[in-house]
Amino acid sequence: MNSEKENFQEKNFVSKSLFYRFSQFVGFLLGARFFVAILLTFALYVSTFFLFNQDESFRKFVFDFKVHGIIFCTVLTILAGGIINQFYDFEKDHIVKPFRTRIQSFIKQKYFLYAYLFLSIISLGVAWTISHNVFAFFVVYQFFMWFYSHKLSRILIVNNLTFVSLTLYPFFGMMVYYETFSKKVLLMAIFLFLILLCIDIVKDTLTKSVDKAFGYTTIPNYFKTKTTKGIIISLLVITMAVSMKLILKTGISGFMAYYFSGGLFIFILCIYLLLNSSRKSNFLTINILRLWVFIGIIAMLLNGIEGKI
Repeated sequence: MNSEKENFQEKNFVSKSLFYRFSQFVGFLLGARFFVAILLTFALYVSTFFLFNQDESFRKFVFDFKVHGIIFCTVLTILAGGIINQFYDFEKDHIVKPFRTRIQSFIKQKYFLYAYLFLSIISLGVAWTISHNVFAFFVVYQFFMWFYSHKLSRILIVNNLTFVSLTLYPFFGMMVYYETFSKKVLLMAIFLFLILLCIDIVKDTLTKSVDKAFGYTTIPNYFKTKTTKGIIISLLVITMAVSMKLILKTGISGFMAYYFSGGLFIFILCIYLLLNSSRKSNFLTINILRLWVFIGIIAMLLNGIEGKI
């Protein structure tokens, strides 16, 4: 009888231990925003090969280890940025993201800091082996990642502009690396910047009261609801104008032409939802815009494949 009890307790201990380790692993992935990093990596490869890379063959691109090294450093920096951001936002996330915070509680905060330092050092080390210019590029990137989490995320308007700029910073680096400067690329960059800015501001409307309580001055908790709504709708209208410019003036074709044309209807739908002024409609708007960004990556991939065949 005692032997059976001991076996049961041992199995129970093992199962709890496995659950604890698994929870630690999931908590780390969520803290480092691993899934966001995967999406950005996919977007970087697609945009680099099909948008910025105009001359290289696929074979040459595959064996361009400098490009792979830059993207690898970018992924590590994004993971490190996610960790340091959750470290500074830990108290706020207890309310805004209770499930994620609960999972992350299986790991002590000091281990997140160790991981942040490890990822940052590895990223800079690899960047140094590529070139001094790449190293300087990532020093600037990592500094502003930290400074955004430490200070800039609490400053009105600066928080939104910095967050979106940091998201697009690696793409700007690839554009400079390949020296791909054109009206089409510029307009596409503005288009993406405006969508991400809209997403970030709408996201702030969902955490309005919590942001205010923890000292984050955002557009929704600084301005009236009507003014905030007007800002987001104005940005969407400007995004529609940029879409029209891309369709009519840059000779864009194929899947990307369909994407920007379809975007006009998507943005009209988002404006309609925003006029409703409910939390549910804002939540729906942010997810529609996020989905549309992802569809844009797929459209670029398909358009690139079609152009290469």
